Amino acid sequence: MAKRRAKRASKPQSTDLSKMSIGELLAEVRRREQNQSKLQKKREKLISQLAEIDAQLAGSGSVVRSRRGRASNGMTLEDTLVKVLSGRTMGVSEAADAVRQAGYHSSAANFRTIVNQTLLRSERIKKVARGSYTAA
Repeated sequence: MAKRRAKRASKPQSTDLSKMSIGELLAEVRRREQNQSKLQKKREKLISQLAEIDAQLAGSGSVVRSRRGRASNGMTLEDTLVKVLSGRTMGVSEAADAVRQAGYHSSAANFRTIVNQTLLRSERIKKVARGSYTAA
């Protein structure tokens, strides 16, 4: 029995607002507002620290991931393809591999398809033959 009592005492108690007086409700609102203010300040401080770390990572040439987990590349895929293809002719798979070796990051499962679509749509990339492309 003593163990049950100890467990009950350690659980956080929920506040039943319907049984509180007006004064108690006002005190609870003030307490929650103060807590919210503290949490907001803590959040802003953490965001500032994260921005500093992101700047340090970017300065070191590292890829910085956004808060959603996406990689942030220095150049667009099209720009990277033009850079990789300048003076050379490549197929889609070769271009996709070269772009990755050039430092472009993508977690897409269908990255080759994305590269193919970019090659077809770009005005700066010229189709030399079936499946072969070069920078215009």
